[in-house]
Amino acid sequence: MTLHTLAAAEGGQLSWFSFIWLISYFLVLISFAGYGFHRLMMLFLYLIYRKNLPKPKGQWKEWPHVTIQLPMFNEKFVVEGLLRKVTAIDYPKDKLEIQILDDSTDDTWELCKQQVELYRAQGFDIVCLHRTDRTGYKAGALEAADAVAKGEFLLILDADFRPEPDILKVTIPYFTDENIALVQTRWGHINRHKNLLTRLQSIFLDAHFVLEQAVRNRSGRFFTFNGTAGVWRKCAITDAGGWEHDTITEDMDLSYRAQMKGWRFVYLNDYVTPAELPEDMDGFKAQQHRWTKGCIQVCQKMLLDIWRCPTAPFKAKLEATTHLTCNYSYLALILMCILVMPICLGAISPQGDWAWGTPQMIALTTLLFFFATCSVCLFYITAEYIVRPRRWWSVFFLIIPLMALGVGMAVNNAKAVLEAVFGRKSEFVRTPKFGESHQGDLAIEKRAQGYKAIKSVLVPVLELAFALFFGYVEVINLATGNIITFLLMSPFLGFFYTSFNSLARIIDGYRSRKAAEQNA
Repeated sequence: MTLHTLAAAEGGQLSWFSFIWLISYFLVLISFAGYGFHRLMMLFLYLIYRKNLPKPKGQWKEWPHVTIQLPMFNEKFVVEGLLRKVTAIDYPKDKLEIQILDDSTDDTWELCKQQVELYRAQGFDIVCLHRTDRTGYKAGALEAADAVAKGEFLLILDADFRPEPDILKVTIPYFTDENIALVQTRWGHINRHKNLLTRLQSIFLDAHFVLEQAVRNRSGRFFTFNGTAGVWRKCAITDAGGWEHDTITEDMDLSYRAQMKGWRFVYLNDYVTPAELPEDMDGFKAQQHRWTKGCIQVCQKMLLDIWRCPTAPFKAKLEATTHLTCNYSYLALILMCILVMPICLGAISPQGDWAWGTPQMIALTTLLFFFATCSVCLFYITAEYIVRPRRWWSVFFLIIPLMALGVGMAVNNAKAVLEAVFGRKSEFVRTPKFGESHQGDLAIEKRAQGYKAIKSVLVPVLELAFALFFGYVEVINLATGNIITFLLMSPFLGFFYTSFNSLARIIDGYRSRKAAEQNA
């Protein structure tokens, strides 16, 4: 069932083409194994520092003035729920200011004005700062708001977050230490069980928050503000140079600049601020594209400065390097998909002592497979055990779908990496949010009115091409009884999931536009 050996020379020796191809294949595998080793290191460090919990230095004799900032853009479906939660926060009214930072181009602006009047009548110091020019997007809105904010501390909340009443009384005491610039809380997930996509996202994010963020903070490494659900000391933002607009992850950019200035951050792993996860593939891809591209932008902007920083410890520089470069792995993953094709078809294969099936090759591939795959699985399983100790075992049923989604996002995220590398500018695309009333026909109406399907078919078509190839390979594996190979290759079928979901949304969008044109 194999093709003739395209790259073999006479005498069974590999041609230079085959040799270079296989070397490239194993170098990519080694790079994945390196990042997998990093995950194991995170687990090891978590065990060491798990009891190293942050504690406030003292308590305030009088509560300081706090400004709550709510950046939003066309968020009419969630603004009322957000304000209900924000106005329920337990904090003295005379020490609290609420800023709605509205850049909306739809009727969200009118709704915000109504909500401001409603809560002003109840005694809240609340204002709506509306911009008609979205310069800088979220960073620009925060920059403009900071200039007029009354509070010396700033709680930033995206529109889909639902803070607990005690969030300020839990976080503000940490600022009795004058060196603390930021207190970040952990994200929770309101709609974790909505569908398979939200369940998988929750596992990805849980691992990031309970392991990566906790370890970085407790072990003295740099960690970054997650853009929301955190409180900043306003003067620290100014000292670090303020919100800058040259990346689309302004939170990560500011975080590194502040920590290089000597400011310290606190991460509260045990305090959760609930939020909404994207419920369809369009929203998830838009979010991942923004995060991936922004991270690479910050890498290009900040990495050399981080290594030149005389006050940053070596372990912080090393961790920052891993953090900022990890998204290049999506390019490596696409390269892997290409390199593995002739290998799967048998067109290129090692010869002699290093042929497939020899003890040396089995040992090498087993070692690389463990670090590239098993270590990552262990990372996510451990995170679920920490977050959901009574239901952690359920993650075993989602390991293959989890890996498949990670592989399936490779085209979307590799495109984001290339855009950052080549300096292509793009709009800050917000993540769709539907709020508490997201159900039934109302959800369809909201999506049609407030959000658009992805505009380009290039990404889902490329995903479908990969899906069809790996689907063919898996059929061959089943037909020849290669069950182990079938299981090892199964994550590549994630391209079916991402491509079909995106293409279905494109078709739905086309049908909706046609129907609207006919009704008009």
